[in-house]
Parts: sequence; C-alpha cells; structure tokens
Amino acid sequence: MQLIMAFMKVVSISNQKGGSGKSTTAVNLSAYLALARKKVLLIDLDPQGSLTTHFGIDKRSLEKTMYEVLSGRASLSDVIKPTETEGLDITPTNNLLGRAEFELFSQEERELVLKSKMVGLRDYDYVIIDTPPNLYNLTLNALMASNTIMIPIDSTFYALEGLVVITELLDAIENDLGHAIIRRYLLTKYDARTNLSKEVERKLRDLFGEAVFKTVIPTNIRLAVAPSYGKPIYAVDPESIGAQAYNRLAEEVLHE
Repeated sequence: MQLIMAFMKVVSISNQKGGSGKSTTAVNLSAYLALARKKVLLIDLDPQGSLTTHFGIDKRSLEKTMYEVLSGRASLSDVIKPTETEGLDITPTNNLLGRAEFELFSQEERELVLKSKMVGLRDYDYVIIDTPPNLYNLTLNALMASNTIMIPIDSTFYALEGLVVITELLDAIENDLGHAIIRRYLLTKYDARTNLSKEVERKLRDLFGEAVFKTVIPTNIRLAVAPSYGKPIYAVDPESIGAQAYNRLAEEVLHE
C-alpha cells in the first residue's frame, strides 16, 4: 500500500467543526492545482455530498458512488468522473455513504479500507479528500490514506477549541497505528477589519508556526455563491478576492 504515497500527494481536508470552509477549500484548491497542469482526483467522502453538488452532479442519477467503493461493490476507477476543469476528476457520493460509517465497524482493518482501494492509483499528482465534519470511521479512513492533513480553521471565537480533539486523534494515529501525517493549518473566513480574526491568526501562528499557510482565505460572498453555478470560483469570478486567495494557496502547496 505504500506505493501510492510514492506517486502522489494525498491530502485530507478535515475539521470536525462544521462551517470551517472544508468543502470550499477542497473544491477550489483542487481546481487551481489542475489549472497549474497537475492531475488531481477529488474524493467526496462526506455523506452530505457537498463536492458532488458543487460540480453540478445530480446525486439521484448516480449508479455507483463512494459508498459502493467502500462496501466492495465497485472500484475507484468505476466511479471516477471528469469535471469541466481539465485535469480534475471527482469520485462523487450521495447520502448512502452514511451507511458506511456503521458498516465499516464489521470489517477487518476497517481504518485501511479506503487506502486499499487506492492501491495502484497512479495517474494523479494529487488526491484531495473531503471528509465529514466528525472524526469517525470515514475520516479515519481518509487520514490513514493520506500523507498530509489540511485543517481549515474559521476565524471565530471557538475556532481553536476543536483543535485539541483532532490533535489527539492524529497523535493516536501516529503512536498507535504507526502512521505519521504532516499537519498544515489554513485560516478561513478571515476578516482583516476585525480584531477577532487578527487574534485568531496570531494565536494560530504562535502555536504552529510555519505549519500555518501564509495564505488566508477571506470572507467572500463570491465563494459562497459559486456552488449555485456548479463551478469552482475561478470559473465564476476569477478576479474576486476569494479566487485570488485560493490561487495563492495552490501556489504554496505546489512549492512545498
């Protein structure tokens, strides 16, 4: 299974706190990486299917999804679909994926099911995995298949509180399961006019230093409306501050 790590970078975008900009980051980071001529696979591992909806895919029409992959009824290649962005593919999902949270409990090495499905997946430079807003089986599978976790942190009063929980999980994965994951942090929904955003940024950089991306993602209405067009932000309003921020984030990721 280690072969997959040698060929591509696998990034889980995860935070158990809802509303942190997780799915928005997955969509737009992936799109800008593809625009930089990288081959990118976007895995929708959230039963809400926000990524699937964002790309205008009708979830009711899907015959095979990530649920079928995790339940052994399909391979990843069976469910991969191209998007309108050249070089960017997606494995869609629907609410059936919620069943997998419970069904995984009965499987041997249940934390490694997704990773086993990715063996031999060599056509991509990056795999970006969007996870549910919790730290249960689906998220654990994503983390065990990843070499990096990107944690979006919205610039709100309670933003840093949940980091203790996810940090403890990452420590346990490293200490108990022997899988070390690079940890990166991304400030989202940032409003430079407020002292609160500035204070959250100061604390985050004091705690994690260079593990925090230089780029911050601002509060931007264009980012919020882009899903209604079924497109990433670059195809809706490339000059918006949100689009420019995700472009800079992709440049940071590419230069690591």
